[in-house]
Amino acid sequence: MTARLRSALAASLLLCAGAAFAEAHPELQAFPPAQEGMERFVIALPHKERGEDDDFRVELIVGKEMLTDGVNQVRLGNAIEARTLEGWGYTYYEVSGSSATLSTLMAPPEGAPKVKTFVRAAPLLIRYNSRLPIVVYTPRGYEVRYRIWNASDTTHPAERD
Repeated sequence: MTARLRSALAASLLLCAGAAFAEAHPELQAFPPAQEGMERFVIALPHKERGEDDDFRVELIVGKEMLTDGVNQVRLGNAIEARTLEGWGYTYYEVSGSSATLSTLMAPPEGAPKVKTFVRAAPLLIRYNSRLPIVVYTPRGYEVRYRIWNASDTTHPAERD
């Protein structure tokens, strides 16, 4: 089995496990399905005990695979906005704004091949809450990725001025 196949298999298993957990999450029923032209993504975070959540943050990253010149930095003009679910008080996230691509203007070498790149909008850092799913609505064709950040146990004293 090649490394690429193992990686794809592992990703598929994680997606299936995450989807099964998300569908079984009782709080997910409060969130409406995606509207026409939109998609709904659900992130079920690993459980943390009360008080542990404060040591973690989740970075939401939305974007899509695009062909780029491989030289210029490209990003999407969208923004991830927090919204409140009426009647529940839960937070969900919606990708809004312009889907225009913004790019630096360096000239690529003549005849340079196009490169498939994950082009993303500005990320959003949110608090970690393992008791509720993170629900993100995006325009069709986008992907949602995330990273979990955690605080170090080490603190450093600041110098007095």
